Amino acid sequence: MKRRSLLALAVAGMTGPAAAQPRRRVRLVVAADGTGDHTGVQAAVDAVPAGGLVDIRPGTYRGQVVVPADKPDLLFRGLGASPADVVIVDDRANGTPRPGGGTWGTSGSASVTVDGPGFQARNLTFANDFDEAAHPEITGRQAVAVLTRADRVAFEAVRFLGNQDTLYLNSPAADVHARVSLRGCHVEGDVDFIFGRATAVLERCRIHSLSRGSTTNNGYVTAPSTDLGNPYGFLFAACAFTSDAPPASVFLGRPWHPSQDPDAVGQCVVRNSLLGAHIGPAPWSDFGTWPWRDARFAEYRNAGPGATVTPDRPQLTAEEAAALTPAAYLAGWSPRSRR
Repeated sequence: MKRRSLLALAVAGMTGPAAAQPRRRVRLVVAADGTGDHTGVQAAVDAVPAGGLVDIRPGTYRGQVVVPADKPDLLFRGLGASPADVVIVDDRANGTPRPGGGTWGTSGSASVTVDGPGFQARNLTFANDFDEAAHPEITGRQAVAVLTRADRVAFEAVRFLGNQDTLYLNSPAADVHARVSLRGCHVEGDVDFIFGRATAVLERCRIHSLSRGSTTNNGYVTAPSTDLGNPYGFLFAACAFTSDAPPASVFLGRPWHPSQDPDAVGQCVVRNSLLGAHIGPAPWSDFGTWPWRDARFAEYRNAGPGATVTPDRPQLTAEEAAALTPAAYLAGWSPRSRR
């Protein structure tokens, strides 16, 4: 009887609060035509609880969006047939006047800012369509499409569109590491269009450099500002670097030292990728007085017309390459494990 009683209690306990099933994600639908729960993305972010799902129907959604730190694990999911069907966009730049005085600055220009850890986005487009030609009076032309400042941020089949400073991958502070994963994404821009101090892995992405009309310098793909205490900055693995710019007129990157910080020693590896002819034989550039040779730049087994090995292109050894993998950069976090 005693054994039966214990079994009965165990079965009863399994149906009680202690055995409650995990709660399902709260799902909100954004639709510009009013057929969803909200017509704007920010309204959905404000309403959805942490861990929620924001499904976005095809359309263009204009206005800044901020995912706050107290809304972790949100998922944005575009419901179109392709990433181009859902576009979240704004049009302000660093030098755009701000109501009440001053300008927005680079961080303030972001169309979308992600401060919530564990954020994911799939099958949509983030853009900043600030028109440089239409605003010659604005000299601060950095115009960010997405700014991330959180850990464990993942993008899959997402497009990032802009010109200067399209994708700002950052962290809350210089000594705080934040990991970002991009898989199967499209990132385009011209000057420093992937930049910041985050640890970011871009796998099987298209990295498209826009032409600025120059025959010699059409910009820089990356501008990492990795803290010296962080061995992992940006890793491009199995990516395609493309452009319509003239041959040898685009640089892979240059080392950004925010506020002249000597400890911001950019780290960037491009490996097993296809490089178009727009990448020249000396693909790394100095940034002002900061020489690229003091940064942590390297390549490994790249191919294509822009991948010719020269003395100006540091190459990893096989042993070094074995230690610089997506798993090493993401340090035990797998973006695929959440769902």
